[in-house]
Parts: sequence; structure tokens; C-alpha cells
Amino acid sequence: MIVLGIESSCDETAAAVVKNGREILSNEVISQDEVHTPYGGVVPELASRRHITAVLDVIERALEKAHVSLEEIDGIAATQGPGLIGSLLVGLSAAKAISYAKGIPLVGVHHIEGHLTAALLDEQPPSFPLVGLVASGGHTSLFSLKDSKTYQLLEQTRDDASGEAFDKGAKLLGLGFPGGQAIDEKAQTGHRDAYAFPRPALNQEGFSFSGLKTSLAQWIQKNGMPQGQVLADVSASYQEAIVDVLITKLFAAAEREGVQEVAICGGVAKNSRFRERMHEEGTKRGYQLFIPPLSLCTDNAAMIAAAGTARLAQGEKDDINLNAVATFPLFSK
Repeated sequence: MIVLGIESSCDETAAAVVKNGREILSNEVISQDEVHTPYGGVVPELASRRHITAVLDVIERALEKAHVSLEEIDGIAATQGPGLIGSLLVGLSAAKAISYAKGIPLVGVHHIEGHLTAALLDEQPPSFPLVGLVASGGHTSLFSLKDSKTYQLLEQTRDDASGEAFDKGAKLLGLGFPGGQAIDEKAQTGHRDAYAFPRPALNQEGFSFSGLKTSLAQWIQKNGMPQGQVLADVSASYQEAIVDVLITKLFAAAEREGVQEVAICGGVAKNSRFRERMHEEGTKRGYQLFIPPLSLCTDNAAMIAAAGTARLAQGEKDDINLNAVATFPLFSK
């Protein structure tokens, strides 16, 4: 089965072609970083406008790179939500138009399911059950995966997501956008224990990063805007606080669930310190790790195509009335 995936939930316009749910034939992404950098974050209206101009181009690029035509496509999987409604509508509308014109089966995919599927696209697939952490700009959630399609939400953020904490922290520090990458790069030469930032909700249910962001703002107000080595130290210390929370809660959940396999995914999974700590802690604790390659951590369409393949193979199909949804729980369909 050859599936075309389309993803446009936020500020990345993406299309991919995936064979049998595992073999990525193409995975094309058109970034909007240059559009949103002057504003220090994603501007929803600008994002949707750029999707309109990019979506057909990225689909054509994905088909060309995969050396397939629309006539060879067996199904289309498109992100239905959650995300920015204006952005979602562009990708989903393109998918519905192609489906209707060519008579190709269509299925809507939950964005979080896509991220979790990306973590499972390993050369040696995991055995279930396992615990998966989705950490991105809009989501920080822990799931128990009973199998490849059965998820139970264990914990989620109560305010800011971890990726949002990175982005807002970088903005406070004047490091630019995208913030996660900026802090990661600046922290490379910093001392992680230079400043004691809090680890919010570490022993409570759910994630909370708003207090950490506030603590950084208060530090700047008290000490002034850091420069040079101090900026590197603050970046490294702030980053370590976020990573500490994610690592601690992930492995605590795995212990409670009695599993020996854990996965991380989402844009924050690109963070070099997070990946380093995952390998350190996983080895020390005896866990099997599943971490996507960097290209599958941020929003992409290969993960959407892979997630949609299983549903299409089981006969699931959405019609032309499928609509985008800005927010809805995983598997509410």
C-alpha cells in the first residue's frame, strides 16, 4: 500500500509518500521559519497564508521524489487536528480535493498519533506495551501504548507545553526563533548547574512549565539581560530544568506501568541534551529506547502517512465532509 501523507497543523507544510506504513519513499517539508522569526513565534494568519501557496508545490515534490504518480497512490492520510484551524484547513482541503478528483480513499489522522507513530518507525519495531512521551511546542503528554493503535493518556500539560517553554524562554533571552534550537545551541558551551531553576510539578500529576518560564523572567528582571558566558550558563541551566522534568516523569510513568520500553517524539525530541539524557538514563535503568531520527521529530507528513496506513488497511475511510478540528482528544473519532 502506497499512501500520500499531508501535514499542515502549524507552520510546516509537508507531504510524504510511504509504502506499507514503514518505507519512506519521500518526506518533503517547506519551512516557514523566515516568516515567523521577526515575531518570535508563529503568527496563525501568516501561517495559513503561506500554506496556501506551498501545499501543491510540496505535494508535487513528494510525488516526484518518490517516483510515483497520483494514479499509483492507494490512499491519502491528512492531519485532521489538533492544530491551528486555518493551517489545518489548507492541508485537509487539498487532501479532500485530490481524494474526490481521483477517487482515492482518504483518512483523517490525529496529529499526536502521527508523532507517536514516528517513534515506532524503527528498524526493529517495539513490542508492546510501552510508554510514549509527546513533547512539542503545543503538546506535552504521556501515553501508555497497548498496541500500535490503542493509547491511554497518562498525563498531559496543565499550562505551557515543554516546546512552548523553550520558545518563550528563548524569546526572553533574545535568542530568536525557533527557540528550542536556539537554546540548544547556546547551551552547548554553558554550565548546566550554574543556576537553580525550578522543576515544576515533578511529584504531581501532569506537566507544568509556566512557572519555569516565570522564574526565568524574574531572573532577568533581577540580574539584567545575560550576555556572553552568563547567557550560555543560563540557557544550559534552563534547558536542564525542562529536560529533568521530562526524563523524571517519563521513567516514573514507565515504572508505574511496569514496562521496559519507552519512546519520545515531537519537536523537543530533537534537543541534543534530551536525547543524550535519554540514552544515559535508559542504559542505566535497563530500558529499551525508541527515538525518531531528527527528520521525524518535528512536524512532517511521513508520520501522518504511516499512521494513516494502518487505518486505511483496515478499511477505515473518511468522506468529503471530514472537517478540521482545532482541539480534540486522541481517538475521539
